[in-house]
Amino acid sequence: MSSVVVLGTQWGDEGKGKVVDALANEQRIAAVVRFSGGNNAGHTVVVEGRKHAFHLLPSGILYPNKTCVIGSGVVINPHVLRDELRQIAEELGSAHAPLLISDKAHLIMPWHVLRDAIAGGELGTTGRGIGPTYTDYVERRGIRWADALNSEVFARRVREEATWNARLMEAMLDQYGLLASDRAKLKVEEALDAERVIAEYSEYIAEIMSNRRVHAGDAAEFLESVQDGGQSILFEGAQATLLDVAHGTYPYVTSSHPTLGGVYVGAGMRPRDLEVIGVAKAYTTRVGAGPFPTELEDEVGHHLRETGHEYGTTTGRPRRCGWLDLTIVKYARRVNGLDALAVTKLDVLSGLNRVRVAVGYRIGGKVHDTFTVHASDLEQAQVEYEDLDGWEDDITSAQHFEELPGTAQQYVRNMEEFAGIPVKWISVGPRRDQLIERH
Repeated sequence: MSSVVVLGTQWGDEGKGKVVDALANEQRIAAVVRFSGGNNAGHTVVVEGRKHAFHLLPSGILYPNKTCVIGSGVVINPHVLRDELRQIAEELGSAHAPLLISDKAHLIMPWHVLRDAIAGGELGTTGRGIGPTYTDYVERRGIRWADALNSEVFARRVREEATWNARLMEAMLDQYGLLASDRAKLKVEEALDAERVIAEYSEYIAEIMSNRRVHAGDAAEFLESVQDGGQSILFEGAQATLLDVAHGTYPYVTSSHPTLGGVYVGAGMRPRDLEVIGVAKAYTTRVGAGPFPTELEDEVGHHLRETGHEYGTTTGRPRRCGWLDLTIVKYARRVNGLDALAVTKLDVLSGLNRVRVAVGYRIGGKVHDTFTVHASDLEQAQVEYEDLDGWEDDITSAQHFEELPGTAQQYVRNMEEFAGIPVKWISVGPRRDQLIERH
């Protein structure tokens, strides 16, 4: 049976959590895997009027008959994970999926958050310490979950890294011209106090591992056994294609690989038969700095933000909103080898008499129908739009594609034609049941 991966096609926040939730309900799915990123990402699922927000836990945690996995490509803040587990226990009791944590996953330490707070502002990072953690990962200075399970090893590694980061911090504070008052505000000494960090993190880890539904170990070995048993795996992407550190709008990107390649590294095994689903919002949003050619700073942009509740699940930051850019979706199809699309928030466009979609860019006198990730090109690009008729109807109760207004149907077909792949799911509202599946 084929496994499936759900990936973002834009700058994130496309509604992947809802699509993952729908697919996780299928009987063939035995495990749901988060394979990259950290608590800089957020997924929201609405079930029976109740909103569940996740930052590290896979969205499949709502299904007690599945196994959820945090893969080796994820960076984990144990404080955040502990709080999420507490929250899901309050909401569901023990009626949630068991969780397997890869013992190869790296930990976000207090100095990572501190370094992000000092240096991450120019790129508009979330300040969660994600980038510095991946930096240490690559520089072979990271602390992994397996280290935290051995008290002697963990204490030694924390002391080593706290000492090294103290020296690094002096250079950073000097480089950024921060004063003694800034140092106090950032709580530098507290973040670098090795004994305090050892005690605090040991408490987090102990509480997490005392949960009878949480285990740590070789996630790849478990996933291979699921596959060998003829069951399917659902890989849950975080962030999106244009935030990929290799294939996104560099340097305004995340520090991991939320594209297809990240599945193999972040899960540690090869899915033998894999269906690749891209999630695209019916318009485009992004947070943080960086060029955004179709951005709208008028009443339409305000309509998209307020009607679509475009505020970050993790940070609460208002998202920048703009027209759908079909060149981005086509780019994501190529990078990820997408088999099909899921379109979300189509209902947000209801009430607009006219909708526009970007179909190309004029750069240096030439028109291109493909997206470029180079910031210098995007900053000077003139967008080539196609204007389409909108629709007034409320579509939130539609259960079948044919129930959508003709102009809404045409909007979806335009996406299919330009991207070259079918749209298999259409979300027309936030609830779990507001999802049209096309066969």
